[in-house]
Amino acid sequence: MSGGFNLDQAWFPYEPSQPARLLSPIVLAYAGDAIYEVAVRQYLISLPNLRPNHLHRTATGLVSAKAQSTILAYLEPQLTDEEKDVARQGRNAKSGTIPKNADVLEYRHATAFECLIGHLYYTGQQARIQELVHSSIQYMMNRSK
Repeated sequence: MSGGFNLDQAWFPYEPSQPARLLSPIVLAYAGDAIYEVAVRQYLISLPNLRPNHLHRTATGLVSAKAQSTILAYLEPQLTDEEKDVARQGRNAKSGTIPKNADVLEYRHATAFECLIGHLYYTGQQARIQELVHSSIQYMMNRSK
């Protein structure tokens, strides 16, 4: 089901030092956090008439640990067994970081979401990232109305 890292589909030409299955969940979450942040910014920039302070506030609301925890709960029924397993590994990983603006459970679920996005990226599943991120953003934007 999941392929390997493909330089032709990657945003940048830097292949990971090991296959995705050997990268720690925290490393996958580290990458997934950045990938999701870029996706959110791309989405917001595609909207008309947004002022910079509104862009920032809206982005912050979509990428916060609380939002990512909510997104994971929303996505869970849509995830494959493999994706659920990756998210579980991310949730159970010990990051050594103390959450600042979220409780521990929200932080762990946010890490799980980021780990999933990182895993999908490094296994060449960009279409699946787009599907999940689009669904997530639409869900969160509709919730805030």
